[in-house]
Amino acid sequence: MKSFFDSRIAAFRYAFQGWAHVLRTQRNAWIHSVAATAVFIVCLWVGLPPRDWAVIILTIAMVFAAEFLNTAIEAVVDLASPDKHPLAKIGKDVGAAAVLVAAMAAVLIGLLILGPPLWQKILNLYPQ
Repeated sequence: MKSFFDSRIAAFRYAFQGWAHVLRTQRNAWIHSVAATAVFIVCLWVGLPPRDWAVIILTIAMVFAAEFLNTAIEAVVDLASPDKHPLAKIGKDVGAAAVLVAAMAAVLIGLLILGPPLWQKILNLYPQ
């Protein structure tokens, strides 16, 4: 039983090391982090209901998962094909496209969920 828990602890440690690697090496991960923090602050400010929080959290997780997978793809492609190769370029470009799709979807979801309450909150700041 002890080895089971030790292996689970090691698995979490490896996962956090991967997360730290992405944050250390990928500029876009920092952009996603800043955007996610800003969205969290706005969600708190407008008082989002729990169901909307769940959608926002899943959306942020989707963007980070795409960024992490893209980083993994890039590392594996670099290992397998250190020289320039058209298929390596396609692999990297498609991975980057996945992040772009996730980020664009996140923007649309953010606008749909946060747009109306944020607009109302801003209007309430400047009563007519």
